[in-house]
Amino acid sequence: MLSHYRMLAAYNRWANKQVYAAAAELSDAEFRNDCGAFFGSLHRTLNHLLVADRIWMKRFSGTGEAPATLDAVLFEELDALAAARKAEDERIIAWTGMLNETALAADFTYVPVIQPIKVTQPLAPALAHLFNHQTHHRGQCHMTLTALGKPSLTLDLIYFLRSEGREWM
Repeated sequence: MLSHYRMLAAYNRWANKQVYAAAAELSDAEFRNDCGAFFGSLHRTLNHLLVADRIWMKRFSGTGEAPATLDAVLFEELDALAAARKAEDERIIAWTGMLNETALAADFTYVPVIQPIKVTQPLAPALAHLFNHQTHHRGQCHMTLTALGKPSLTLDLIYFLRSEGREWM
């Protein structure tokens, strides 16, 4: 299981690079345009992804910032948001690199943002959620880009594995 989560962490970084490269081609108005995604614009969706990752990583590792709301806008400008995203992706990769099977199977306790009751569960399914959540909202980023008339992105895991992710095959 450890190699699977490490692969997902590497894939996550790769896919985020694709999305941020596409976002860099947008005008500021396009970046902030509400295209009907759950968080509206690409700007707000990318902020949400960073917010959620920081919340989960704080829960998992006990370190870092954990925003108080899921719709917090941490960065107004794409350059700053991209730099923070890159740093968070590297943090996720480093943290998954330190995990062992015992840690994956162990329970941890946290308090959800929107329903403040203690939840205790094994780490492994929560870590799977982190990567699934990223994929879910990257799909909304893809939809936003295509709604703006931009080219489709190739974000499938198999394309990562056939290119930069060959070591995981």
